[in-house]
Amino acid sequence: MISREAYIERIKPMLDTEFVKVITGVRRSGKSFLLLMIKELLVARGIKEEQIIHLNFEHPDYYPLMEEGKLYEYLKETISTTEKVYFLFDEIQEVANWQKLINGLRIAFCSDIYLTGSNASLLSGEMATYLTGRYVEVKVLPLSFEEYLKFKGYGAHEGERYFRDFLEYGGFPSVVLQNENQLRKDVLNGIYSSILLRDVAGRAIVKEPELLERIAIFLLDNVGQLVSTNKIANTIRSTGRKVSNNTVESYLALLENSFLFYKVRRYDIRGKEYLANQAKYYTVDLGFILSQVKKVVSNRGSRIENLVFLELIRQGYDVFVGKYEAKEIDFVAMRHDEVLYIQVTEHLPEKSNRETENLLHLPTGHKKLIITSSWDNVGEYEGIPIVHIHDFLLEGS
Repeated sequence: MISREAYIERIKPMLDTEFVKVITGVRRSGKSFLLLMIKELLVARGIKEEQIIHLNFEHPDYYPLMEEGKLYEYLKETISTTEKVYFLFDEIQEVANWQKLINGLRIAFCSDIYLTGSNASLLSGEMATYLTGRYVEVKVLPLSFEEYLKFKGYGAHEGERYFRDFLEYGGFPSVVLQNENQLRKDVLNGIYSSILLRDVAGRAIVKEPELLERIAIFLLDNVGQLVSTNKIANTIRSTGRKVSNNTVESYLALLENSFLFYKVRRYDIRGKEYLANQAKYYTVDLGFILSQVKKVVSNRGSRIENLVFLELIRQGYDVFVGKYEAKEIDFVAMRHDEVLYIQVTEHLPEKSNRETENLLHLPTGHKKLIITSSWDNVGEYEGIPIVHIHDFLLEGS
């Protein structure tokens, strides 16, 4: 077992608190593995096995327990201890009326509760009603570049050698642990299909699954580009396909809820307001671009930008696309009282100062950073640090 220490360190202070710990993230990103690590941590701290109830609701053994009443009866019969009980429920959304049950378990037992789920709607609706202020969310992503090197058994000094592989095949653990390229593509196809079929179409009314697939491919093919609902709808309509803007909007929301894509809104830096007309979309794993967008060459700069976005949210930033007058800033990253302005580029163009000018044009007082994939550009320009993408991914901001 290769531990994902960053998540464990985040969860340690939450142990034995009153809050329900909700672990969310895209399918196959490692949520079940993290739940196993939590179980190991509890045992290492002296918690008895009989105090830990660990159930995976995608396992056939637990299919008969998919209603809250049946699951509660099972738990009452199973729990024999009078000490604190630790509930570890994997893919809890499979259980009907699970929100009501979880709230009831808090009352019925002296307990510490950990849940995983593969859909953002886990934290809305009845969950919010029953557990408002009583849960904390832990967001799990596929492997970071640092974790990827660790999983492959490579040292940090070998990062440059294997960066292209990570950029193409992404960080799903089950993909990273494979060595044959076709097998990795096959695994990626399987993960992608399961997300669309189970976590998108399987949890909502999708009358046109083919349209859902086309929208997802459009987003993968336009990672990091400013798009709007109207632009997506017009692109589809240009092929002779009828589609309403409302349908596109609802399908985009489903893709976001499955954690397949992240929508990044625009932020007017001068006016300090959010803009609703356009946004950028980033995918949760770059391997999907290789496996689903059938192009020999894709935009490497956009994929690097996608990696930077994922690393920023991994570090706990809220991320927006910046707009200052007529200029665009790739990212405005906010965390507590910190604001970080970032430009991402493959390399600084020799005959253009667009990447640097955009940042220089901003008011002083906040951190500014340029991230590049060219070692020749690393250094500083007019007081703005220029760091290589490898260093940013391995050392943080």
